[in-house]
Amino acid sequence: MLLLLALGIGTLAGCGTWLLLRARTFDVILGLTLMSYAVNLFIFAMGRVKVAALPLVADGKVATLANTTDPLPQALVLTAIVISFAMTAVLLAVALRARAEAASDHVDGTPEAGGEARGGPR
Repeated sequence: MLLLLALGIGTLAGCGTWLLLRARTFDVILGLTLMSYAVNLFIFAMGRVKVAALPLVADGKVATLANTTDPLPQALVLTAIVISFAMTAVLLAVALRARAEAASDHVDGTPEAGGEARGGPR
């Protein structure tokens, strides 16, 4: 179970890093999204993954991490999901505006090989 989780985190982080190094805005945004998924899974993994453990204390058991799951990583990941969703929405709005202004979606600002960017230096 932990090996599968570690492989999933590594795959998401590797694909996210590869997409971040691309020269298109959509690829960069998708790479940031994959990296945030990898970080969320990493936070879950740091909270001691337990299969079939209850999040609440059962009657007659002591409230320790041996008997229950840790709710702190779950709260952190829920907050991170909301923040990453807002970040993705803002990045998409900025990318669409930049594409409308420059007629290109290259992140380095250089025109594509097949055509020139409209407008000029301002």
